[in-house]
Amino acid sequence: MTSSNELRPSPVPPFHGRSAIVTGSTSGIGAAIARVLAARGAHVIISGRDPRRGEEVAAGIRAAGDKADFVPADLAGDADAVREFAARATAAADGKVDILVNNAGIYPATSTPDLPDDALDAMLAVNIRAPHVLVAQMAPDMAARGTGVIVTIGSWMATVGSPFAALYTATKAADEQMTRTWAAEFGPRGVRVNAVAPGVTLTPGNESARPVIEQMTAGTPAGVPVAPEDIAHAVAFLASEEARMIHGTTLYVDGGITTTRPA
Repeated sequence: MTSSNELRPSPVPPFHGRSAIVTGSTSGIGAAIARVLAARGAHVIISGRDPRRGEEVAAGIRAAGDKADFVPADLAGDADAVREFAARATAAADGKVDILVNNAGIYPATSTPDLPDDALDAMLAVNIRAPHVLVAQMAPDMAARGTGVIVTIGSWMATVGSPFAALYTATKAADEQMTRTWAAEFGPRGVRVNAVAPGVTLTPGNESARPVIEQMTAGTPAGVPVAPEDIAHAVAFLASEEARMIHGTTLYVDGGITTTRPA
């Protein structure tokens, strides 16, 4: 039976004393995730390819009175480069990673015949290989401590067929399957692994496509595009103790686009 004390919010931020690495967090969804985790007490490691944007995000978090550092990363590199990033990011987090958010992803929106070979290789590297290598590097240490959280960002497009972006949707389906497998592999040792699948999301990076995005989402139950903060709050929930019984799940934060159709 839950006591009344357990229902009262703690004055201590939920992620106080915990560290988080968020890949691809120099803008958009990743930056929103970093800000929300930091606002809830985590020491957040920002990562991405653009040092200027990364330092800006980290500086903004620090200006709000929270804790963040930037560690550059190009996750399209080989597996050794990803391992080297994992070591640098872990060191920046004072040697202990409590929360890993696999957010980095690339999305060439092309037809199958038009997808260049270099874009194909980069998508496989960033969307599948990098999360796999990072989990392989960080989950064992979490398991040794008996605690840790991993959240991977998927996509609503992993569940539907569309006339473009075949490989992208396949990589996101792979992320969901790896999430289920990692939950079975590491969950018994205290590491919770889940995913969040954003719907059609309006970010600063796709603002030019706002009319198309608004049209795509007008017929959903939400009626509007998903915002980066919507995804960030879902990640924070899955990383929290409130989600302690959630393992191997993909949480669809999509305004209802995957499960409903307008009448």
